[in-house]
Amino acid sequence: MLPTYHRHSDGAAIVSPGKGVRRSREKFILLMIFVAFVFVCFGAFYYVPDLKESYTKLLDGQDNNNQHQIAIPPPNANKKSLRFPPVVNHNKEDSHNQHNSQENEEIRKEQANEDIKKDEEGDNDKKNNINDKDTAKKNEVQNKESLEVKKKRDFIKKMMQHAWNGYVKYAWGSNELRPSSLSSHSASIFGSSMGATIIDAMDTLHIMKMDNEFKKARDWIADNLKFQGGGEASVFEITIRFVGGLLSAYALTKDDMFKNKAEDLADKLMPAFNTRTGIPRATINLASGGSRNWGWAAGGASILAEIGTLHLEFAYLSKVTGKEKYVQAVERVRNHLQKIDKPNGLYPVYINPDSGNWAQHTVTLGALGDSFYEYLIKSYIMSGKKDKAVKKMYYDVIESIKTHMVKKSPSQDLTYLAELHGGHPSSKMDHLACFAGGMFALGGHNHDDASKGKEQVRLGAEITNSCHESYIRSATRIGPEAFHFDQGNEARALYGNEKYYILRPETVESYFVLWRITHDPKYREWGWDAAQAIEKHCKAAAGYSGIRDVYTVPAQQDDVQQSFFLAETLKYLYLLFSDDDVIPLDKWVFNTEAHPLPVNA
Repeated sequence: MLPTYHRHSDGAAIVSPGKGVRRSREKFILLMIFVAFVFVCFGAFYYVPDLKESYTKLLDGQDNNNQHQIAIPPPNANKKSLRFPPVVNHNKEDSHNQHNSQENEEIRKEQANEDIKKDEEGDNDKKNNINDKDTAKKNEVQNKESLEVKKKRDFIKKMMQHAWNGYVKYAWGSNELRPSSLSSHSASIFGSSMGATIIDAMDTLHIMKMDNEFKKARDWIADNLKFQGGGEASVFEITIRFVGGLLSAYALTKDDMFKNKAEDLADKLMPAFNTRTGIPRATINLASGGSRNWGWAAGGASILAEIGTLHLEFAYLSKVTGKEKYVQAVERVRNHLQKIDKPNGLYPVYINPDSGNWAQHTVTLGALGDSFYEYLIKSYIMSGKKDKAVKKMYYDVIESIKTHMVKKSPSQDLTYLAELHGGHPSSKMDHLACFAGGMFALGGHNHDDASKGKEQVRLGAEITNSCHESYIRSATRIGPEAFHFDQGNEARALYGNEKYYILRPETVESYFVLWRITHDPKYREWGWDAAQAIEKHCKAAAGYSGIRDVYTVPAQQDDVQQSFFLAETLKYLYLLFSDDDVIPLDKWVFNTEAHPLPVNA
C-alpha cells in the first residue's frame, strides 16, 4: 500500500529514504492499470454485442457472414413498436448497409402504422361497443313501449269484440242494441230498421282485422240491406252512416257490392235536394221520396251541419261511379254558402232552403254547426289540395272564429269555443265541439304558411286540453254532453241535461289527430285514461251503454249502445295506439262518422 502517513520528531518532519524512486515506480504501475481498465471497457462495449448477436444468429441457423446489427428503440415510440425497432449498421459496406437501413426503416414505419391502426380500431371497437349498448338499450325501451302500445290496442279490440258480440247475439239486423235489456233499439233518425250498427261497424272490423265478423256483416248487407222502408229518415244521418260506411268499405276492399248499395241509397236521397236553392231538406221517406224539414227548426229552416256535411260522400260516389249528379248536387249547396253574406264572416246554423237566407244568427261549432266546418278542410285535403275555393272558405272562416269565438276562461285560462247568440258570446261549449281541436290541428298541418299553421295546431291543442279537463273533473273521468267556463265553474256541466254521456267520440277523435300530427305522448295517455273510464262505467252485460250523469258513481246507464260507438269512438281509440301507416292522414280523410275515404292522387 502507498505510504500516506508522516512521522514527526521533535516537531520536524522526517522523510523515509528512497521516497522519490518509489513514487516514480508507483505512478508507472498506476498508469498501466488505468490503460488496461480502459482497454477492457472499450472491448466490452465494442465486441460483446456482436458476439451476442452472432451467437443468436448461430442458434437460429442464420449465415455468420450477414452483417451484425444493434437494436436502438426510437425516441417517444409506442411500446408495441419495439417488436421491430430501427437498425444501426456496423458493416464496412456502407452502400449495402444504407440500403438495408432504409428497408428496415420502411418496415418499422409500416409496422408502427399497423400498430396505430390496430389501436384506433381497438378504440373504435370500444366506441362501437358503447354505441351498440346504447342502441340495444334504446331498442329495448322502444320494444317495451311497443309491447305496451300493442297491449292497449288489443284491449280496445276486445272492447270492440264485446260490443259486436252483444249486438250480434241480441239485436242482429236491427239498428242498435240495448246492452242491459238484451234487446234491439232504433232511433227515429233511421226511419226504419236497416242494420245501422252493421254498416257503421264495417270499416272498424276491417281495420281491426276481425275477418270473420267482417264477412258475416258483408254477407248480411249483400242479402238483406234494402231501402224500401217507410218513415222519415235523416238525410244527414243516412248519408254519414250508411252512404259513408258503404263507400268506406268499398274503398278498403274494392268490393263492388258496397259501391252499388251506396249508389242505390244515394239515389233514394236525391229528392231532398229538389228546392229552389238546391239546399236539401232534413228528412226523406225512402219509400215515397217525400221530404221536409224538422218541425223544431227555426222557421222551417235547414240546418248548417246537415246541409254542409254531405260533400265528402257525394263527391267520392261521383268519382267511383263516374256519375256527376252526386257531386253537382253538393257543389250547388256549397256555391250558395260561398256567395251569401256572412255576419262577421261566420255561418249561422239555420238557413231557409227556398229563399237561401239565414233564418237566425246563432253560430256554434257544437250541435247544428259542427261538421260543416270539418268538411271544408277535409274536402280540400280530399281533392289532393286542388280545390282552392273550399280552401279559401275554410281558412277565411277560421280567422273569423279566432276573432269572435275563441275565448279564455276567467281564472284558469282554459281555451274554449264560445257560442254566439245574436252576436253575443256564451260560455257554454258542447262535447260535440271537441272535434274542433283535431280540425284546427289538421288545418294547421296542411297550411301553406308554416307560421300560421303552427299557431293553428297550438290552438287545436289548447281546445283539446280544455275538453280533456272536462273529463278529468268528473267523478267518472268521462266528459259531459256540455260544459261551461264561468268563474268558479270551468269545464263542468251546470244543468242536469248536460251531465250525460252517450259514448261520444269527439274528444278521443282530437286525441287521435293531435297524436298523429305532434306525437306528444300525452294524447295516448289521455286516450287510455278515457278508454279505462268507459270500460269501468259504461260496460254492460252485452255491450256498452251511455251514462246519465258523469258526476255520479256508480253511474246510471241509459241502456243504449249507439252505432257510432263502434264506428267512431272505438276506431279512433284503436288508431290512437296504431302505427301512423294505418289509415295515414295524408292518404285518407275521415267523414264525420269516422268512415275513411281516400284522398285523390
